[in-house]
Amino acid sequence: MPIPLADRAAVLLAYDPGIKPQGGGLPGLSVLKNVVNSINMFGIIAVVGALAVSLGVWAWGHHTGGHQAEANGKKGAVVAAGAALGLGAANGIVAFFSGLGSQVH
Repeated sequence: MPIPLADRAAVLLAYDPGIKPQGGGLPGLSVLKNVVNSINMFGIIAVVGALAVSLGVWAWGHHTGGHQAEANGKKGAVVAAGAALGLGAANGIVAFFSGLGSQVH
């Protein structure tokens, strides 16, 4: 007698491959961490520049009556602030969701 589909799915979903993140398994992990840290720092520095330019455009548009420039400066400032938030919180966000993912059984 064949096994019902729901029972077969439960058996397949219950399989635990036993994979867990572990440092030191591959060579070059410290180099990769340094590269990612450098990319994050480069992004943060670029966001500082983008924020300064956006705030300058916002102020210039406001003082000259250029409503389009003012609006674009505001948008740029908000986007730069969001990018700074994302870059600063990237490690915590990944750690948070990785922790949640490790709790799934």
